[in-house]
Amino acid sequence: MLKDELTALLDEDDSAAPESRIVRLLSERGAASAAEISRLSGLARSTISTALGELRRAGVVVEATHGDAARGVGRPASAFALNPKAGTCLGVHLSLAHVGVMVADVSHSVICEKTFALGLDYSPEAAVSAVRRAMRDIYTEQGLSLRALIGVGISFSGPVAPDGRIQRASIIPTWAGVNIRETFEPALQRPIFADNESNCSAVAEMTWGAAVGVEDFVFFTVDVGVGGAIVSRGRVLTGIAGGGGEFGHMTIDPEGELCRCGNRGCLELTASFAPALGVASRLLGRPIGLDDLIALALDGHVGCKRLVEDTATLAGRGLGMVGSVLNPGLILIGGRAALAGDLLLEPLARSYDRHTLIKRADTPEAQRTRIEFGRFTANNALMGAVALVLRRQGRLG
Repeated sequence: MLKDELTALLDEDDSAAPESRIVRLLSERGAASAAEISRLSGLARSTISTALGELRRAGVVVEATHGDAARGVGRPASAFALNPKAGTCLGVHLSLAHVGVMVADVSHSVICEKTFALGLDYSPEAAVSAVRRAMRDIYTEQGLSLRALIGVGISFSGPVAPDGRIQRASIIPTWAGVNIRETFEPALQRPIFADNESNCSAVAEMTWGAAVGVEDFVFFTVDVGVGGAIVSRGRVLTGIAGGGGEFGHMTIDPEGELCRCGNRGCLELTASFAPALGVASRLLGRPIGLDDLIALALDGHVGCKRLVEDTATLAGRGLGMVGSVLNPGLILIGGRAALAGDLLLEPLARSYDRHTLIKRADTPEAQRTRIEFGRFTANNALMGAVALVLRRQGRLG
């Protein structure tokens, strides 16, 4: 069966045969020409030609039109991708009150995406039941075989330890201490790959978004919460207990307000949009959501515009601390607040430069930190959950 051959190649160790190295590279990238495979893998062109021949005869790899080559003049160069018939991936995002699911094949084509409500404080049992039902329904509707499913990626709104246990600082308090692998694997009967939503968002950006081809960057989420991820040499740094990149819980004021994580004066208490939404709701006399606030600010509402700018300035100050520690070449800004565009980005970048060690004015262009928006704002964590399977990252157990 194609799926069994594919997973065997994907799971071989780093000293694996050329065929395995090529399959893993295509699983991460989606498609690549022989020249790109040679550059990225270090394999000789003759070795690649032989290995690709074997993989094509086995049906694991097929020829595809390469997007980058198609931009050139004349006939597009040949590119290769994993055979979409060889396997599919299921991505799951567990958020505060909703569960999202996405199915994609191993050539990186998205087949279906659905989101459904479970209500606040839903139980692990309810989530497992809903995901299993959605998985079966989607595969039936799309005419797919569940036997082709090579793994399930799970994105969670809270820190996930390497052993799969959800830490106490979770947005969904009823899940604290739950082991994702032990909860989902018996029901879904597939390998489980899991990480927190900011890490998954970073993986989505380096698989399909603004960080394609970038091995070192920082991802910074500004939304109703503050989060982030640190990527080094193409891998997310999760930390020993899954708390790497939790920028929102850096203590800014030790005597400040109590945070939901149990500490005081966390960056999230001032640099997220939660306080701004409270102020806007009081000023306007009605509940205001983040999308409403941004729309009003972009439409010229003076108070809402100021709230966006002030929040961006506070976020930039916290991000400046990250910059002083890591001095990254690229910082990607994620979260729905990115929809505010330059209204958010410009004050955030000014504040970052004011509060970090290395200043733009003191460095040549090539050594300046670039601060840009990520490509995705709506379903980045869900896409990242799919990418966990494709990149074989976040494997539990």
